[in-house]
Amino acid sequence: MSFLEHLEELRKRLMRSVFAIAGAFALCLGYSRNILDYLIRPIRPFLGENKPVYLDLAEPFMLYMKVAFLASLFLAAPVILYQVWAFIRPGLYPKERRYAVPFVLFATVFFVLGGAFGYGVAFPVACKFLLSVAEGFTPALRVSSLFAFESKMILGMGLVFELPTVVYFLSRLGLITAGFLWRNFKYAILIIFIVAAVITPTPDVVTQCLFAGPMIVLYLIGILVAHVFGREPAARRGAEEG
Repeated sequence: MSFLEHLEELRKRLMRSVFAIAGAFALCLGYSRNILDYLIRPIRPFLGENKPVYLDLAEPFMLYMKVAFLASLFLAAPVILYQVWAFIRPGLYPKERRYAVPFVLFATVFFVLGGAFGYGVAFPVACKFLLSVAEGFTPALRVSSLFAFESKMILGMGLVFELPTVVYFLSRLGLITAGFLWRNFKYAILIIFIVAAVITPTPDVVTQCLFAGPMIVLYLIGILVAHVFGREPAARRGAEEG
């Protein structure tokens, strides 16, 4: 494919992803109030009788739009991930193109698991720590700020949990091996903490470790995945030549 053909293919995949998100957004918008109540539920035990507040008249309206958009990303995730696969598929060998269904399935499952971890574990722990630091003060948390913090945790964890899926397919393609990942483990830890510092919504160390800890565990799982399912680059070349 020429450069212009690649751009046209990218445009087509992006438009299909946008249509999928738009359809999911329209569906989620009617349930945005219920979704928001569900998202705020983990922090309610730490607030006592206090409720999140809003300062601008249009803030609740914009907040429900953002809530619907966040939910639509998870609902449309299979379609988006398939469009990602479809875009890179022309550059793969014929035997490698059969991984489309496993890629979409595993990537979707791990994305949802990461979001669930961010919602059920990382977000409550981070809130408990930050509110304990402010002990002695009465919290008046702005609901839009609270949602922005939680959405970053959920999406960040969703992306972090994609690491085993990426390792699986790179190892299946013979691009990386378990030995390569293990030899570079110390460098991976450094990169993980740098990435965690970038995507962490707050500057505190506890929240950063909430991102870095699972990333390290997932990296180790990725080594095991590469060892079990991967193949050496030489074996890949021999298989393709045969």
